[in-house]
Amino acid sequence: MKRLRLGVIGTGSVVREIYQYLYFHSAYSHLLSVEGAADPNGQALAWFCGRFGIPAERRFDSYEEMIERLELDAVHVNTPDSLHCAPTVHALERDLDVLVSKPLADTAVDAHAMLTTARQRGKLVAVDYHKRDDPRLVDVAARYRSGVYGQFQVAVWYMLDKLMVADPNHEPRFFASDDFAVKNSPITFLTVHMADSFLQTVGLRPVRIRATGFSQKLPSLTPIPVQGLDLCDTEVVFENGGVAHIVTGWHLPNTAHSITVQSSRLICTDGLIDLAMDMCGYREITSEGIVERNSLFRNFETDGRVSGYGMSYPGRLLEKIMSRRDGEMGTEEYEAMMSPFETGFYTTAVCDAAERSLEAGTRSKDNVIHGVDVDVAEVLKDELGDAANDYL
Repeated sequence: MKRLRLGVIGTGSVVREIYQYLYFHSAYSHLLSVEGAADPNGQALAWFCGRFGIPAERRFDSYEEMIERLELDAVHVNTPDSLHCAPTVHALERDLDVLVSKPLADTAVDAHAMLTTARQRGKLVAVDYHKRDDPRLVDVAARYRSGVYGQFQVAVWYMLDKLMVADPNHEPRFFASDDFAVKNSPITFLTVHMADSFLQTVGLRPVRIRATGFSQKLPSLTPIPVQGLDLCDTEVVFENGGVAHIVTGWHLPNTAHSITVQSSRLICTDGLIDLAMDMCGYREITSEGIVERNSLFRNFETDGRVSGYGMSYPGRLLEKIMSRRDGEMGTEEYEAMMSPFETGFYTTAVCDAAERSLEAGTRSKDNVIHGVDVDVAEVLKDELGDAANDYL
């Protein structure tokens, strides 16, 4: 059976937590041949390649060299969000398809550059917003689109991590390098998930953004303080006048029942929807405490395979890439996959505007940043010129 020859760009925490299982222990592993990996972090590269038997001659500290030297069909970009654009464009220009870990990019400019290059080369950029495969969100989106709830009016979505996720003092460390929460705000790391989930549900374009940020807990950490944001509230006004508040952060006490506590409430003209998304599997009590196991996202089965929507969504995207390369994807399907909603362009636009809101905001004596209103259309027109019309 022909397999997709994949190059892995970035072998850090997201590969450790999710993609190692997709590549080697999922229902999609038989479709893949991981040909090589690239990462300037030698320790992360050695861990990944050593664990899965990737020989020294297929390990690279630059993605350019990997793409030049190996015969590949596609690459998977697992770099930090702000570094998605360059490797994606480089791969596309060499006629490779690209799977990108969420989000598409952290700025609308980069997102547009990636999508434009893909279209020019006739290649596919697929983005792993794996929460789109959460069966609860799939059902809610279908019911909302059917009209049963009427028109969306107001919503609150929240996604709050334990402090250990962003705390460089915690042992063992989770994602947290000393500067993790400086380089990654809750907006760039968490709001993207909830914004995308909401956009996929209601299918409305965002028109205005205002963010509020709190920097109170992280600077108090010892012995390593972090000058980053603990909590963000991103207010999004949509084209129908509806308003959503997306609240994200990583400062919950580590005694929380789940690494991520998340939920939402949508109020519509004809109904109300409550999504208790942190009750996602089962709760166990052990010597380590009370823990909610998210078996919907990642389920370790007795035969060694890992299932759940963390595997199914990127796995099906890889199947789409194979279909495109085999000439089995028609124009209509390609256009649907490259649309602003499907690629998460509007999700990137929301988060880009939220960051701009905070940058132009004012900081109070209590370290609360009150952001300014940002018009999404104005940002896109300023950054993209006439090409903004493709998204408005």
